[in-house]
Amino acid sequence: MNKSFATNFLAALVVVAGFLSPVQSELILSVGLFALSGAITNWLAVHMLFEKVPLLYGSGVIPSRFEEFKGGIRRLIMSQFFTQENIERFIEAEEDSAKGVLNLEPILNAVNYDRIFQALVDAIAGSSFGAMLQMVGGEEALEPLREPFEGKMRSVLTEMTESERFNEALHAGLNKHRLGADIVEKIETVVDKRLEELTPQLVKEIIQVMIKEHLGWLVVWGGVFGGLIGLLASFI
Repeated sequence: MNKSFATNFLAALVVVAGFLSPVQSELILSVGLFALSGAITNWLAVHMLFEKVPLLYGSGVIPSRFEEFKGGIRRLIMSQFFTQENIERFIEAEEDSAKGVLNLEPILNAVNYDRIFQALVDAIAGSSFGAMLQMVGGEEALEPLREPFEGKMRSVLTEMTESERFNEALHAGLNKHRLGADIVEKIETVVDKRLEELTPQLVKEIIQVMIKEHLGWLVVWGGVFGGLIGLLASFI
């Protein structure tokens, strides 16, 4: 049930009861009128946050200030969550956690060792050793070395990538400061693009979903405290 409607309806019933009651009518009427005035005043205040009311200055503050709300949302997201320091800490933590599990085997498997061997053969053939190579059968004489070369090259590369020096160089090459700045810039672009899609109506709906249920209690307590004030006023 709508809290605002229920509170105003009950307060109105108390007012009617104050007019009709044969006993303590002034007390009941005072309680009802104060409760109704408190509930209606708070309901109007909540309503004025989201809707423009003619002749009431300051009403419709949320849709009319939606640009400020958008700016506030952007500042909140970027200053509290996606700061460069937070991004850099995240990258550093991911690097540290990946140090022991970094698997370069797929990269080594993707290397074209035949092409490397052929480049080596071409280099020998084009050097001063080319004539000597021709004397022993030319490039075909090196062909039996292709398979041993691939095995040795793979072994050397594997050993190199597992060395501490290589991992330190790889870690240093991942410039977390530069990566952090790039990520922050991309996040800012995404956030700005999404915020540009917001309209005053959408901003109003977002805020209504978040707080309107809780603002309904303002009407309830406005009616309750208004009724208590009316009760005290009847004894003064």
